[in-house]
Amino acid sequence: MNSWSVYLLKCADNSLYCGVTTDIEARLFKHNQGTASKYTRTRLPVELALVKKNLIKSEAFKLEYKIKKMPTDKKIAALKDLEA
Repeated sequence: MNSWSVYLLKCADNSLYCGVTTDIEARLFKHNQGTASKYTRTRLPVELALVKKNLIKSEAFKLEYKIKKMPTDKKIAALKDLEA
């Protein structure tokens, strides 16, 4: 089932956070409540920058790992390239 998504959040300090979820709306809500991640908890509010949807679980986690290893300025471009 292709229900996994990789997402990038833009934090209040202009940093980026990458994550994986099956429910992007619920995950974004939890991030903004401060309960989803230690990283985003101190950088609220966060907003959704990009989402890559319809992945299988293994694809999503591999893509997240790849994105997290990239320099910040390359992360958005990498996900945008995947949308094309």
